Amino acid sequence: MALFEGLADKLQGTFASLKGKGKLNEKDVKQAMREVKLALLEADVNFKIVKEFIKKVTERSVGQEVLSSLTPGQHVIKIVNEELTALMGETQSKLTFSSSGVTIFMMVGLQGAGKTTTTGKLGAVLKKQGKRPLLVACDVYRPAAIKQLHVVGDQLEIPVFSMGDKVDPENIAKAGIEHAKKHGNDIVIIDTAGRLHIDENLMDELDRVKTAVKPQEILLVLDSMTGQDAVNVAENFDSKLGLDGLIMTKLDGDTRGGAALSVRAVTGKPIKYACVGEKLTDIEEFHPDRMASRILGMGDVLTLIEKAQANMDETKARELEQKIRKAEFDLNDFLDQLQQMKSMGPLSDLLGMMPGMNNKAMKNVQVDDKDLTRIEAIIQSMTTGERRDISIINGSRKKRIAAGSGTRVQDVNRLIKQFEQTRKMMKQFSGLEKKMKRGGGGMGLPFF
Repeated sequence: MALFEGLADKLQGTFASLKGKGKLNEKDVKQAMREVKLALLEADVNFKIVKEFIKKVTERSVGQEVLSSLTPGQHVIKIVNEELTALMGETQSKLTFSSSGVTIFMMVGLQGAGKTTTTGKLGAVLKKQGKRPLLVACDVYRPAAIKQLHVVGDQLEIPVFSMGDKVDPENIAKAGIEHAKKHGNDIVIIDTAGRLHIDENLMDELDRVKTAVKPQEILLVLDSMTGQDAVNVAENFDSKLGLDGLIMTKLDGDTRGGAALSVRAVTGKPIKYACVGEKLTDIEEFHPDRMASRILGMGDVLTLIEKAQANMDETKARELEQKIRKAEFDLNDFLDQLQQMKSMGPLSDLLGMMPGMNNKAMKNVQVDDKDLTRIEAIIQSMTTGERRDISIINGSRKKRIAAGSGTRVQDVNRLIKQFEQTRKMMKQFSGLEKKMKRGGGGMGLPFF
């Protein structure tokens, strides 16, 4: 499911009717703004914020000169994009770190928001940045919370400190920090208890933990599916504890998404991360400008590039380029590229970040990650010689490969045909590049 799917569908539909118009009058703008207003309210965005948002966009759309490079319809979309970005915080807000010693992050939130899993996800992000995180289990009330954090830590290969459920949370937190100092951990992420609703006991306990450890940042984990209630929760936690930032969870499952649009404007607290799936790697830095672009179907190329850079092996990429130049690209290389692409996440998510691939366009594209798994199985059922030279794959070999991969001979034929077409295309690009260079021009090889 796309992020903000319901809201994105409605906004993209509204602006599709504007794009074709050569001129826009005040009536056109007001009609479009009525649709935008309804879409935002249905998405559970705070009413006062919607009212202010519509007022700003209308004033700017009617009262401004249209840039010569844009049509009036594009101009309105540009303004909505800018105002949506401003609503979510204008610029990205990063975590801050202690100048010396251990940096402590305290995770707070209601039960069911995904706090324990998010504690692990944040640890994984910081580990990838070269930090040495320690997760500390201070939720002594929820059954199996401590066990859950240990399971998450094991999966991510991040150490977890716990003292069972009979010790006060503030004492566990203090002991965890001492443990971190002794074992060379430079980050401590404290997983605290939640409740199904905010109560005095919960806040008193969290305040005691805060006083005991003096965290660098207190981060509220917020379930975006709770809509307007998420804003109330954020305001309550902020007034009692003083928040430094928010992490929104379940954005991938939210057909409304209004919480993420409202919470920054109401509380003034930045959204620092967004959890966009159930896997422990499904967490992204929150960029207001990129999120606005995704909602409006304008793509998110920067996040796509970052995913590629994080998951693609640079040395292998250079080796591949040389093979393409020499027309030596084989099925081993094809398999390697496929596996690297799979590590970037579901194909539908990657396509959704490309400009023009709005929700309507995506519905016409059948994207099945099982196809990639099927191709992988077929190639892995081939011998080394067959992967190097597909011309030796005759009828009996195809039957063996199909049986070994749990597929049909037709699937094997289709893969061979697709691979031949890909290799042919690469050869053409390589030849074109040589011609361009002889002519004094130059062009890079296509990214595959």
